Amino acid sequence: MTYLVVAAHPDDEVLGAGATLAKLASEGNTVIACFLSGEVTARRYRPELAKLRKDIISSSRILGIKQVILGNFPNIQFNTIPHLAMVQFIEQVILDTEAEIIFTHHPSDLNNDHLHTSLACQAAIRLFQRKDGILPVKELLFMEIPSSTEWSLNKSVHPFTPNVYIETREEFLTKKLQALTEYSGVMRDYPHPRSQVAIKGLAAYRGAQAGMVYAESFESVFRREI
Repeated sequence: MTYLVVAAHPDDEVLGAGATLAKLASEGNTVIACFLSGEVTARRYRPELAKLRKDIISSSRILGIKQVILGNFPNIQFNTIPHLAMVQFIEQVILDTEAEIIFTHHPSDLNNDHLHTSLACQAAIRLFQRKDGILPVKELLFMEIPSSTEWSLNKSVHPFTPNVYIETREEFLTKKLQALTEYSGVMRDYPHPRSQVAIKGLAAYRGAQAGMVYAESFESVFRREI
């Protein structure tokens, strides 16, 4: 099975699905990460570009991500980009990777780039309906990003409502935390939601909701097969 995570920025893939991606890779699945803003130039604590690229590679190796695809859409300016350009970029990634199951952002995330990534990804997965000979995507899942998804203050938008829980066990939760520490300037001290204590606590909370020790939760919004 080929899994693709379409994320706005490097580190979002780990925050939202890192333990799950590590688990899937360990089971022999192909895991691919696509970052629409590969350089995140507006990030406050972003290291030099060469260091950021090394961080991406080292984090991906910990999780078992086979391939990384970098876009060059401007950080925190996705609202200035034509929607079609982002949709077509993601469509090409889906074609090139033959992705079967896709993770992306929830559209109610506070981060504007997350919103536009989600909208573009939702449009892109319909490619098989518009073009013959395309492998249909089997499932689209929204992930939750600590420090963004819980800040969905606009209550007119459907909030993140998990309906899929993937047991990660401490083994893969540890890999998630290790992968996050590879990104310079991302982690914070507790009680920030991007602290190790908070991330482990969220995994315990999501796990408890589904009768597991540790879990990551997702919202499945499109599924073609049982």
